[in-house]
Amino acid sequence: MADSAHDAQRIGTREREESISVLGEHFEAGRITAEEYGERTATAGAAVVRGDLTTLFEDLPEPRPSFLRPPLPQAPPPGVVPGSVPVAGLYAPPPMPQYQFSPKSKVAAGVLNIVLPFGIGRFYAGNTGIAVAQLLVTIFTFGVGALWSFIDGIVLIVNGGLDGEGRPLRD
Repeated sequence: MADSAHDAQRIGTREREESISVLGEHFEAGRITAEEYGERTATAGAAVVRGDLTTLFEDLPEPRPSFLRPPLPQAPPPGVVPGSVPVAGLYAPPPMPQYQFSPKSKVAAGVLNIVLPFGIGRFYAGNTGIAVAQLLVTIFTFGVGALWSFIDGIVLIVNGGLDGEGRPLRD
């Protein structure tokens, strides 16, 4: 049960509307009847403090309005890295994640897409779905669709992309 100071906080239109929306989800799921839905939405529309809305959701499972969910855990003290382990009174940072890069090059994929505008760069990177789409668009638009491959090649060179396994292309 929430504390009385929290329940006594005044609410605004956003909280009332979010509560009515979530009640609609419960009604659609069949958790409350049409009569209960009408009563609860009327109560939510007239609510003044959080406690008025808290009672509407006490007997319902998730989802709940975001402002009625439990607060997130407190942040660690300044200078302490989350997930770190105390070592002799000091905190050691957690190990850095190792990112797996693709053996394929973003520059090679981009240049192939520009020079051979039939999705060849996407085939090289392992994105066969996009590659086939670029190939078919280029064929069925009598070459006009090559513009897609050309622009995609520039985007690959500038921003990079992912290979067929979701790994970032290397520089």
